Amino acid sequence: MRVRFDPALIPENPNLEFEQPLWARGLRCVAGLDEAGRGALAGPVFAAALVLPAEPERITAALAGARDSKQLCAEAREELAQRIRAASAAWGLGWAEADEIDRLGIACASRAAFCRALDALALTPEHLLIDYFRLPEKTLPQTALVKGDQRSLSIACASILAKTARDARMRAEEARFPGYGFARNKGYGTEAHRRAIAKMGECALHRRSFRLRDESLF
Repeated sequence: MRVRFDPALIPENPNLEFEQPLWARGLRCVAGLDEAGRGALAGPVFAAALVLPAEPERITAALAGARDSKQLCAEAREELAQRIRAASAAWGLGWAEADEIDRLGIACASRAAFCRALDALALTPEHLLIDYFRLPEKTLPQTALVKGDQRSLSIACASILAKTARDARMRAEEARFPGYGFARNKGYGTEAHRRAIAKMGECALHRRSFRLRDESLF
């Protein structure tokens, strides 16, 4: 069932509306989480967990321009990722490979990636802010936010870290699996990528449980 959501709740830029009340309660370790690569035909799904210092004015200034990674160009994401890593109190990455996605399904594999990102944090979170999801595997208090990557600065920053890390991985895979254009398409189902699959078949990076929408290409 689709969740009803009022678009008027989306601010012009992600902010600390959800973090600050938690900080005010004495919770200094609030982790924002997001993922990248959920809808790709090839490659892993990546997740990032990020804890921002409870310093609203400094963090807002230091991370000016941060927003949902899908709303940024590649150059802006890379520049912001450097600033985010420098400004954060802690950050961690986790991922699930294509064969795990095929075995578990994308929802369970994504949750596994989230849990691994949390396990990679140098700090122990006291509350989680997650874009849409909840993590039943974790007993930590958590808030699932619809359009969280457009509303929470912590989640937006996590989305940038997840996206830039996954993009770097897919660029590196171009050398191992030439011909699919992974450096350009990052494993998503572009027309050129679909035609490469039709011509060469799938490689070890492809998610065999995913199906192309345009079957006429085969």
